[in-house]
Amino acid sequence: MNAPQSTLKPKINRTILQLGVISFFGDISSEMLYPITPIFLTTVLGASMTSLGLIEGTAEAVASFLKIYSGVWSDRIHKRKPFIVVGYLFASLAKPMTGMATAWTHVMFARSFDRVGKGLRTAPRDALISDSVPESQRGHAFGLHRMFDTLGAAFGPLIAIAYLSREPESLRTIYFLAFIPGLLSVLLATLIREPALSQSVQVEEKNGFEMDWRWKTYPESFRSYLIAWTVFSIANSSDVFLLMKVRESGFGMTATILMYIFYNLLYALLSPFFGKQSDHRPRRQVLFFGLMVFAAVYLGFSFASEWWQFLILFGLYGVYMASTEGVGKALAVDLFDPDRKATAIGIIGMFTGLATILASTIGGLLWDHFGSSWTFWYAAIGAMMAGWFIRVRS
Repeated sequence: MNAPQSTLKPKINRTILQLGVISFFGDISSEMLYPITPIFLTTVLGASMTSLGLIEGTAEAVASFLKIYSGVWSDRIHKRKPFIVVGYLFASLAKPMTGMATAWTHVMFARSFDRVGKGLRTAPRDALISDSVPESQRGHAFGLHRMFDTLGAAFGPLIAIAYLSREPESLRTIYFLAFIPGLLSVLLATLIREPALSQSVQVEEKNGFEMDWRWKTYPESFRSYLIAWTVFSIANSSDVFLLMKVRESGFGMTATILMYIFYNLLYALLSPFFGKQSDHRPRRQVLFFGLMVFAAVYLGFSFASEWWQFLILFGLYGVYMASTEGVGKALAVDLFDPDRKATAIGIIGMFTGLATILASTIGGLLWDHFGSSWTFWYAAIGAMMAGWFIRVRS
């Protein structure tokens, strides 16, 4: 499916800039903790890799289940802002809850609460991104938003390193510090201005909207994409396994976090490029490329042991994320009813969630019982299968 050629020069409008800055601070809050949490769980709370996989799988599944409901609800009332504000509020409150945990089950609850916030805000926020630009600039807009979001994901771990270099034994305290940028994202979200409703949308809002849940009512091209992405999601376990592989190979916390920062920087810098590319060539083609990069990265992680190998692999992982995350959302919107943008993203999120809890749990079980290499082989095979399906059906 070819996206329309853009005749306008892409630019950052007010709404994209606002959402980008909000996501920047929200991701600083979250990513201060993301590389720390698996270490906190395994060293402070004594959790196993299976428990770690269950926590991540459950948390992401909670988020993904809620995406479809928030998406449908947002489309029904034609409002985006309330979901964004409440979503970032829940996520910010979850940070100190994790810092107070005394067992891995407490962390699972706090992570799930955090993901409730993500589930509420994601589909309406992404729909607002799509609402704010012409269709010919959709991929670029998602790419720009991912750039701001992921820059926060790079700054967050840097703040964590700076703090832990002074207070290396204070892992719990950093969860309370992360509440500050999280709260700032909430305050900024209250300043969002939503575009005025068109006359046709106002009539539709008055008449109401009910979601048709029957599979056959989805467009065929959307169903094809949904199947392929779900196959991939069943194999795509949490990124924490990448971090734990680095730790397993004998590298310290600082080295592990720096590699994660390197990945996020490349992800941020390349997201606008791949988003813009998807506006000028078939988005499925860009996605196929990203999935093949993912397969290569995970095969590489199964054998890697040296710092330079991990550095290259994390860099390539940034290429994979930049070429799939925003592009995949733009494609979902392309293939669905143009008046149901949040619903389209929510459906993709729900199916991803069903698969994610399996992927991370299976990844943890494979690691505990057969070794880390099996976790990465499993993911690589899933990516290749999904890539083949996207390539054949494109």
